[in-house]
Amino acid sequence: MSISVPWWRRFFSARKGTKIDRYSLDVVTSPAELVLNDSLPLEIRYVLAVKPSRFETFRGILEAGYGIGVRSVGNTPDRMLVAVDRISRLTQHNTIVPWLPNLLRNEELPVFSEHELREAEEKGVNLYEEAKLILEKRFEFKKIILVDLHNNCISETQRQLMHEVNEDLYPLAIDAIVHRVVFDNAHTRTEVAQTVIKALIIIGPIAHVLEHALSGLGKIFAASADDVLSEVAELFALRGSGFTWRQLIKRSRILVPVFIAATYGAFQVEPLLEAGRPMAAGVVFGLSAVALSLVTAIQSIFMYRGSYVALCDEKKMALKTGESLSRWAFKQDFLNPARLGLFLGAMCSPLVAAVVFSLFPELSKNGWILAALGSTESIIASLAVYNAKFIEKAWFRHKILGAMRKMG
Repeated sequence: MSISVPWWRRFFSARKGTKIDRYSLDVVTSPAELVLNDSLPLEIRYVLAVKPSRFETFRGILEAGYGIGVRSVGNTPDRMLVAVDRISRLTQHNTIVPWLPNLLRNEELPVFSEHELREAEEKGVNLYEEAKLILEKRFEFKKIILVDLHNNCISETQRQLMHEVNEDLYPLAIDAIVHRVVFDNAHTRTEVAQTVIKALIIIGPIAHVLEHALSGLGKIFAASADDVLSEVAELFALRGSGFTWRQLIKRSRILVPVFIAATYGAFQVEPLLEAGRPMAAGVVFGLSAVALSLVTAIQSIFMYRGSYVALCDEKKMALKTGESLSRWAFKQDFLNPARLGLFLGAMCSPLVAAVVFSLFPELSKNGWILAALGSTESIIASLAVYNAKFIEKAWFRHKILGAMRKMG
């Protein structure tokens, strides 16, 4: 007998189970394809441009019945994520830059204190082994491989050739690897559809009923509900990133007066509309809707700045000329596409609400519209997450093409 699960439970429930590392493969199988330069995978075009003598070597490989493929990983290998997370939590005050780029680019190990090494050992973690594993996995993101099409076996000489080819490709992929690790490590797999449904199906009807029961009440609910839900999610996300409950409680103290101020602002929206000032009403509504999100984003930067202060005090990093702790905090925080999208959305929210209230004043009574306007920053953050992989691919392509142009 099968038991049906409600659609809404299936939709909102997190997927559980063992994570499987999946790869995509773009393979060249014919020598004739080498002449069709524009149709070749960009990575193969690049390593041929680095060393043109490889053209004849690749031709011989293809004529011998092998394929040459570009293997790309969809997500960071799970074991590598675990290693990055352990080093970040146990030794680097929850940061990933600059130690991860330094490790990947220069094989420069993070600084571990004796106390950290002992503490990690007590938890069954060898920090040096974790760093070694990250280095071993670094080629898994983007790799040129031989494909044995006819079970001919791959020789040691051919393996060495592929190793040299990937050594040339690897330096261009480092920044992309860091972005991918930060993104996957942040657990920010928010879907656009989930945010829209939350806004329209959950918040929208309640706001609509409240607005028609008492004019202005729906606006207050729509302005605050998404921020409260987002803040709860933010607390658990930061806890999952390694921050302690004590740090989070201290961080939350300022949010109570901000929430009170935002609620007061939402109370002023209806009087502004009645006074014939829809643009001002929209700006106030938008600001009230994003107040908590904006403060949360600023607090997050300060929390990371505190982490970098601690790293400098412990001699684990040193600032170069022109660098600042605030710059590193911004970089660490905004490497996360959800965080960057949330910040951009918070900037856009007052403008969007002002335009809607000014051009379509009748919509200020619609609970679903109010819910969508109150969730503007979450929707834009979701779009940023959704498009992060596409942007990353476009950026990587731009980087390779730029390197090829420099080579002439």
